[in-house]
Amino acid sequence: MCSADQTAPISKRAVWAGRVISGLMAAFLLFDSVTKLLRLAPALEGTVRLGFPATLVLPIGIILLVCVIVYVIPRTSVLGAILLTGYLGGATATQLRVQDPWFLFPVALGVLIWAGLYLRNYRIRTLLPLAG
Repeated sequence: MCSADQTAPISKRAVWAGRVISGLMAAFLLFDSVTKLLRLAPALEGTVRLGFPATLVLPIGIILLVCVIVYVIPRTSVLGAILLTGYLGGATATQLRVQDPWFLFPVALGVLIWAGLYLRNYRIRTLLPLAG
């Protein structure tokens, strides 16, 4: 009988796959936050197209940057994933509201954020066991 403290070993391949997925997601979202922080034309145009005033680009960029930083710190990565899920949920709702055909893109990012965390974090695997 297994004790509650024992955890199934995670293969090195799974851990590295999780790190790569998490790294790619963090890099993409970091790039997105920097475009907003620098108030680049594509970020301003996209925000206005979605119905928000251009003045909100900077605060949105700051919020995203904070969420990404929290996600990449190992001790706070679960909180970061939760925060990013909320951020991406808002992005999905906004895109649905304006009938943007890319509304599934933030959903896919959220799935990949959690997949990366699941593969590299044994505590998430024990919390959400996908295989018996």
